[in-house]
Amino acid sequence: MKLQTGEKSKEIPIQVKEYHTFFKRFKGLMFRVEPIENEGIWIKPCNSIHMFFMFFSIDVVFLNEEMRIIALKENVKPWTLIFPIKHATSVIEFPQGTISSYSFAVGDTIQV
Repeated sequence: MKLQTGEKSKEIPIQVKEYHTFFKRFKGLMFRVEPIENEGIWIKPCNSIHMFFMFFSIDVVFLNEEMRIIALKENVKPWTLIFPIKHATSVIEFPQGTISSYSFAVGDTIQV
Protein backbone atom coordinates (compact mmCIF):
# COMPACT_ATOMS: atom_id res chain seq x y z
CA MET A 1 0.00 0.00 0.00
CA LYS A 2 1.25 3.51 -0.75
CA LEU A 3 0.48 6.72 1.09
CA GLN A 4 0.73 9.91 -0.99
CA THR A 5 1.35 13.01 1.11
CA GLY A 6 1.53 16.09 -1.08
CA GLU A 7 4.47 15.55 -3.42
CA LYS A 8 5.92 12.66 -1.39
CA SER A 9 4.95 9.01 -1.64
CA LYS A 10 5.91 6.33 0.86
CA GLU A 11 5.37 2.61 0.97
CA ILE A 12 3.43 1.35 4.00
CA PRO A 13 4.24 -2.30 4.88
CA ILE A 14 0.62 -3.31 5.34
CA GLN A 15 -1.24 -5.77 3.15
CA VAL A 16 -4.75 -4.53 2.39
CA LYS A 17 -7.46 -7.12 1.80
CA GLU A 18 -10.54 -6.17 -0.24
CA TYR A 19 -13.92 -6.77 1.39
CA HIS A 20 -16.25 -5.77 -1.45
CA THR A 21 -18.88 -8.54 -1.39
CA PHE A 22 -22.01 -8.22 0.75
CA PHE A 23 -21.05 -11.06 3.10
CA LYS A 24 -17.46 -9.87 3.61
CA ARG A 25 -18.62 -6.28 4.21
CA PHE A 26 -21.28 -7.49 6.64
CA LYS A 27 -18.94 -9.71 8.65
CA GLY A 28 -15.84 -7.50 8.52
CA LEU A 29 -13.82 -8.22 11.65
CA MET A 30 -16.76 -9.34 13.81
CA PHE A 31 -16.06 -12.28 16.11
CA ARG A 32 -12.33 -12.21 15.38
CA VAL A 33 -10.58 -12.68 18.71
CA GLU A 34 -7.01 -11.74 17.80
CA PRO A 35 -6.25 -8.14 16.74
CA ILE A 36 -5.23 -7.62 13.14
CA GLU A 37 -1.50 -7.11 12.57
CA ASN A 38 0.21 -5.75 9.46
CA GLU A 39 -3.00 -5.91 7.47
CA GLY A 40 -5.86 -3.63 6.59
CA ILE A 41 -9.42 -4.39 5.59
CA TRP A 42 -10.75 -2.23 2.72
CA ILE A 43 -14.55 -2.14 2.79
CA LYS A 44 -16.33 -0.71 -0.25
CA PRO A 45 -18.93 0.69 -0.49
CA CYS A 46 -19.00 1.96 3.08
CA ASN A 47 -19.39 5.32 4.85
CA SER A 48 -19.95 4.23 8.47
CA ILE A 49 -18.92 1.37 10.73
CA HIS A 50 -20.01 -0.40 13.87
CA MET A 51 -17.83 -2.25 16.34
CA PHE A 52 -20.46 -4.72 17.53
CA PHE A 53 -19.08 -8.17 18.40
CA MET A 54 -15.52 -6.84 18.17
CA PHE A 55 -12.91 -7.70 20.80
CA PHE A 56 -10.15 -5.16 20.05
CA SER A 57 -9.75 -1.51 19.04
CA ILE A 58 -8.83 -0.41 15.51
CA ASP A 59 -7.95 2.72 13.51
CA VAL A 60 -10.29 3.65 10.67
CA VAL A 61 -9.58 5.72 7.55
CA PHE A 62 -12.54 7.07 5.56
CA LEU A 63 -11.90 7.63 1.84
CA ASN A 64 -13.74 9.42 -0.94
CA GLU A 65 -14.09 8.18 -4.52
CA GLU A 66 -10.58 9.48 -5.38
CA MET A 67 -9.08 7.47 -2.45
CA ARG A 68 -8.33 10.73 -0.62
CA ILE A 69 -8.55 10.56 3.18
CA ILE A 70 -11.52 12.63 4.36
CA ALA A 71 -11.74 11.44 7.99
CA LEU A 72 -9.59 9.57 10.50
CA LYS A 73 -10.79 7.75 13.61
CA GLU A 74 -8.13 6.45 15.98
CA ASN A 75 -8.51 3.82 18.69
CA VAL A 76 -12.13 2.96 17.90
CA LYS A 77 -13.23 0.73 20.75
CA PRO A 78 -15.46 -2.37 20.64
CA TRP A 79 -19.22 -1.82 20.85
CA THR A 80 -19.11 1.71 19.45
CA LEU A 81 -20.68 3.16 16.32
CA ILE A 82 -19.36 5.71 13.82
CA PHE A 83 -22.19 7.44 11.99
CA PRO A 84 -22.00 8.06 8.22
CA ILE A 85 -19.20 10.34 7.07
CA LYS A 86 -20.32 12.71 4.32
CA HIS A 87 -18.71 11.93 0.92
CA ALA A 88 -17.05 8.72 2.18
CA THR A 89 -17.31 5.83 -0.28
CA SER A 90 -15.03 3.33 1.46
CA VAL A 91 -13.10 2.69 4.66
CA ILE A 92 -9.91 0.89 5.55
CA GLU A 93 -9.73 -0.66 9.00
CA PHE A 94 -6.18 -0.85 10.35
CA PRO A 95 -4.52 -2.17 13.50
CA GLN A 96 -4.71 0.24 16.41
CA GLY A 97 -1.88 2.79 16.22
CA THR A 98 -1.44 2.70 12.43
CA ILE A 99 -2.70 6.26 11.84
CA SER A 100 -0.17 7.82 14.22
CA SER A 101 2.67 5.43 13.31
CA TYR A 102 2.56 6.39 9.63
CA SER A 103 1.33 9.99 10.08
CA PHE A 104 -1.84 9.63 8.01
CA ALA A 105 -3.58 12.98 7.52
CA VAL A 106 -6.80 14.25 5.99
CA GLY A 107 -6.04 15.10 2.37
CA ASP A 108 -3.48 12.31 1.87
CA THR A 109 -4.16 9.77 -0.87
CA ILE A 110 -3.96 6.00 -0.44
CA GLN A 111 -3.05 3.67 -3.27
CA VAL A 112 -3.99 0.04 -2.69
